[in-house]
Amino acid sequence: MSAQRVELGEFLKARRARVAPEDVGLPGGGRRRTPGLRREELAQLAGVGVTWYTWLEQGRPINASGQVLDAVASTLRLTPVEREHLYRLAEATPMRLPRMTDCASEAVFEEIVDGLDPLPAVITNTRFDIVRANRAYHDLFHDWHQLPCIHQNLLWCIVTEPTAREQLLNYDTEVPYLVGRLRSAYGEHVGDPDWETDLARLRSICPEFEQLWSRHEVSACTSRHRRINNPRAGELNLIVTELAVSAHPDLVLFVETPADAETRAKLPLTRRETANQSA
Repeated sequence: MSAQRVELGEFLKARRARVAPEDVGLPGGGRRRTPGLRREELAQLAGVGVTWYTWLEQGRPINASGQVLDAVASTLRLTPVEREHLYRLAEATPMRLPRMTDCASEAVFEEIVDGLDPLPAVITNTRFDIVRANRAYHDLFHDWHQLPCIHQNLLWCIVTEPTAREQLLNYDTEVPYLVGRLRSAYGEHVGDPDWETDLARLRSICPEFEQLWSRHEVSACTSRHRRINNPRAGELNLIVTELAVSAHPDLVLFVETPADAETRAKLPLTRRETANQSA
């Protein structure tokens, strides 16, 4: 038995001992050798085999799917962080984990990205859904949205907006990179209904995305250049930096910084308030 499997067994035993029979609708009282639920009781409540669950607690090298572990976690009334710990010990992909924890609120995210202004900054999840963006970011990409921006997704904005290909001058390298990053993140969300629905929709409406997705290519996080032809500022050369949000593994902070002095001088011209005042 590996040390990780031993730890998994000990963790499950400790959490099983914490759940009283009456907490889950079973009759309490009587004489019990150990506190909490019996193995057979937990297995029945979770809808798994008694022998399978016993082997899991014994640390045997058996396969544990995310779906079955999710049922065990629910029966044990695990907190979000305990669920994540369970999946990691079992070396399985969870069916779903919450995107947010109590380490920070959305209000804090807003203050962080606003504080980075005048640098364009946006927080997304690993599916590129936009969680928070500052005004500098909205101003920089405002002219990409000829269509109503109902999807609020960084990748969708690029591959479905008619003007994106014209304004993103390195479109042919940026889009494959983003699709590769999405494919890398997808490995932890296979079977997640939200992911599967979004991917199916995007593949059906965008043949280019379908073609890139079918390659099964993955990309590692890397700092890169993004060249943009902005209607007000002209050509901009930006460096895109991705920063992980450690308390929220599903979130990423993207910050765009000028790659040269010329871009730094022209970046204020992207601001729509400045343009309106000049007019």
